[in-house]
Amino acid sequence: MRKKIVVGNWKMNNSVAESVQLATEVVEALGEGFSGCEVGIAPTYLALDATEKVIAGSEVQLVAQNCHYENDGAFTGEVSARMILAVGCSSVIIGHSERRQYFGETNATVNLRVKKALSEGLKVILCVGETLAERESGVMETVISSQVREGLEGISDISAIVIAYEPVWAIGTGKTASSAQAEEVHLFIRTLITELYGQSAAEKVRIQYGGSVKPSNAVELFAMPNIDGGLIGGAALNAEDFVAIVKAASL
Repeated sequence: MRKKIVVGNWKMNNSVAESVQLATEVVEALGEGFSGCEVGIAPTYLALDATEKVIAGSEVQLVAQNCHYENDGAFTGEVSARMILAVGCSSVIIGHSERRQYFGETNATVNLRVKKALSEGLKVILCVGETLAERESGVMETVISSQVREGLEGISDISAIVIAYEPVWAIGTGKTASSAQAEEVHLFIRTLITELYGQSAAEKVRIQYGGSVKPSNAVELFAMPNIDGGLIGGAALNAEDFVAIVKAASL
């Protein structure tokens, strides 16, 4: 049985001090020995080191929001996989819709980042998802198929990869795909993985949902057979809400 995974993506929010406070609240609310599901938080780069000190010894894992595909060089504003690994990150989010929308990420550059992260020993959360226009024009499956196939191009082992399905139209909008809509796409992605890597790999890969998950809808979403947790945005900025979602995934 796949162990669910819930990761809080804090995006460009919280100072270092605020990040330390939020991480402290999350660790305290989860309590010692919590193992109901895998839990991670992804603060800004500036707060990674300080946050790692807070969560050290707890069940909460440190996750980075992105990494570059080179080890070093003239890439102003970027950080490398080795840098985030050195401050204690175990995983990195790659291909988030906001990176694709605002910063020009493509399936090809996402693929390079995934390969680099894996080669350095990081686990990867690979994000895929369609816009509202793509869904309404009937090309949702084509878009997601391309993102999955091209994002995983040349990668033979996906055991260190989690896929996060994030319908772009449901991120930060308050809109949420129904549990049935989300399950339909998760099943589609798992079927793709079966085609690419075989049934055994498809049964083991975890697929998160990342579209405005809240305490009020988490239980229903996580009860779907192919939804293995969540990549949480806005609700992750409140410790009480985030921990409620984590515990919903532990039922």
